[in-house]
Amino acid sequence: MRTRPTLSWTPTEEPPPGTTDLEPVADALRTGGVLVLSGAGISTESGIPDYRGERGSLSRHTPMTYQEFTGDAHARRRYWARSHLGWRTFGRARPNDGHRAVAAFGRHGLLSGVITQNVDGLHQAAGSEEVVELHGSLGRVLCLSCRDLTHRRELARRLEEANPGFDPRAGSVNPDGDADLTDEQVGDFRVVPCTVCGGVLKPDVVFFGETVPPARVEDCRRLVRAADSLLVLGSSLTVMSGLRFVRQAAEAGKPVLIVNRDPTRGDRHSLARVELPLGAALSTIAGRLEIPLDAAA
Repeated sequence: MRTRPTLSWTPTEEPPPGTTDLEPVADALRTGGVLVLSGAGISTESGIPDYRGERGSLSRHTPMTYQEFTGDAHARRRYWARSHLGWRTFGRARPNDGHRAVAAFGRHGLLSGVITQNVDGLHQAAGSEEVVELHGSLGRVLCLSCRDLTHRRELARRLEEANPGFDPRAGSVNPDGDADLTDEQVGDFRVVPCTVCGGVLKPDVVFFGETVPPARVEDCRRLVRAADSLLVLGSSLTVMSGLRFVRQAAEAGKPVLIVNRDPTRGDRHSLARVELPLGAALSTIAGRLEIPLDAAA
């Protein structure tokens, strides 16, 4: 039986009310020096589901843990079958207006950096540069033995060759790229090893139960120290990997602003939480600042 990671939180006090007033966010961007911290909510309009909220996947899906992946060959085979199918959805996903707005703010010098908790690469596809991928990227594959890194497209090609005709219909695809398949659909799916040393391959992402590399955390902390304000986009801040940067900014007296439809674990540290759809909200702000979005991104 799979053990569900701790992925939820219960407020211990009444959260501050949300707002639909975008002006505090626009004001912060006008000033510049804004550090963006994005979560799964910014990618839902690109067809990639969120973990939480009304249509979140946690009610039906238990994400793979690092301990299960490394300790159970059957679990690895199931994961790679499901992830191989889910990668097709991720590969087709395109940036939405939220990603394009963030990229536009960056091009106009309003941002000091972008940290994303997402593993979909959509910020970079929209044109954002020097994005810190806090939880890694599904677009890369890592060998756990020799640490060789390869592109996911190459692994997808090898898995296609090893599993001709594998094309089950998934019930849904989750934010970690794991498609919902039954054991019968997984069948005798074949996993391929590292081409360098024959070792076990893992997506270059931080699984639940795994720690973010300390050097990456310190890079993010440096970005928080250098920023004038922190703008959280589409994250519930449930897990500490993102919440710690909100706390750091608040403790340093830097304004924290949140755009998220639902209450977050960081609301009490924020000046305001705007409860509007991200694409529309950021597009509206871009319009107020007379910043065009790159529709071709």
